[in-house]
Amino acid sequence: MNLKKDKTTNLIEMKNFLDYDKKINVIDNTFSKIIFIYEIAIKKINIKIEILQKEYKVFYNYDLVDHINTRIKKPESIIQKMKNKECKLTYQEMIKNINDIAGIRIICPLTKDVFSVRNLIEKIPGVKIIKEKDYITKPKESGYSSYHMIIGVPVTLSQQIIYVKVEIQIRTMAMDFWSSIEHKVKYKSENEIDKKSSKEWINCAKMVRKLDNKMMQLN
Repeated sequence: MNLKKDKTTNLIEMKNFLDYDKKINVIDNTFSKIIFIYEIAIKKINIKIEILQKEYKVFYNYDLVDHINTRIKKPESIIQKMKNKECKLTYQEMIKNINDIAGIRIICPLTKDVFSVRNLIEKIPGVKIIKEKDYITKPKESGYSSYHMIIGVPVTLSQQIIYVKVEIQIRTMAMDFWSSIEHKVKYKSENEIDKKSSKEWINCAKMVRKLDNKMMQLN
């Protein structure tokens, strides 16, 4: 991502403001300041998506977006993910390696709407696409389908503009239903999922894709 250094900076490059080499402490001021900046970023991109949602409803009488969910990752989840990645538990490593501290999920009626939203996000002034992965065209082996983006959102503070990473997941209502149930079963359950059950989940995911395709034909 090429940023204009004279006008903007990455969160990790802010000087004389945050102690990046300091070990993470979720109750200290540094952690609160960083999370505050992520909160601004997610609010900003959420407003942009809500405006697009409203625009399509008012101008074109079309529900491009069904609903939007946002969240800031819990401190314990951030630290656990850093441990899983074998990162040093410093603020610098947190900002550099954890891309989903701020997350937004956009649920669309149809598959074609997912790609329309993706293209509209790309056109939002100031937003930079850092990374994207299309799990709709090429679903994961588990059957999971969604469109993932990591974007840089410009956050304007009193002294400077900072680019902050936000993870965006865009999926259809059917994909979201499958993903929500699958997550609860696989990750919230204390019992392991056997191969037979995993195969059934994959078959269900295939049925979801057929349903999405059928709904597009009907629409």
